[in-house]
Amino acid sequence: MELIGQGIVQALRLLASGNAEVWQITWLSLGISATATLLSLVVGIPLGTALALTRFPGRGLVVSLINTGMGLPPVVVGLFVTIVLWRNGLLGMLELLYTPTAMVLAQLVIAAPIVTGLTLAAIQQVPDKFRLQLLALGASRAQMVWTLLKEARLPMLAAVMAGFGAVISEVGASLMVGGNIKGSTRVLTTATVLETSKGNFDAAIALSLILLLVMFLVNWALTWIQQGRRA
Repeated sequence: MELIGQGIVQALRLLASGNAEVWQITWLSLGISATATLLSLVVGIPLGTALALTRFPGRGLVVSLINTGMGLPPVVVGLFVTIVLWRNGLLGMLELLYTPTAMVLAQLVIAAPIVTGLTLAAIQQVPDKFRLQLLALGASRAQMVWTLLKEARLPMLAAVMAGFGAVISEVGASLMVGGNIKGSTRVLTTATVLETSKGNFDAAIALSLILLLVMFLVNWALTWIQQGRRA
């Protein structure tokens, strides 16, 4: 308990003192995870909506694959993204390995199935009768889809929270494709691992508490948006 107390004190001290390295790591964590989450929304929302509204042979298999993807181990994602970005890999010529871009790609692979699966569930929760009523009233398919998305926006915010929470807290993939380079690819999770490996538990606890604070503030804002109309 004493060690945890020291960690809390150090976390407050680091934030209050305006430690440049801590703030750089915190902003980089936020930037990478927010970018990956936004890209996962661009991929996941249309895909989840299409799967919810269409029927085709093999749909059950696709849904099963997405549901499996929602639990992808980050180290497995990190391994395959590393192979793809390796100098002899499929995208090796882009020289993205050990850059923030590589970390965004790895986190995108983790978050996209989560957003797709939760979007699929959110759209499917809207009663079929509502969709049929829209079409009977003369709405085009695009208008019907847009209305369904608006109806499902509150549960879909859960997809945003789940996707962001998954990527900002993961460490395996970020460490493998980013390399934990100081001033370049070091984020809160990889910095915590580094400090722990060095035995600097108070610093590791401080970084962990900052990570938890960031996650709380982001989820608090999204929860306020989600629940604001019901309050």
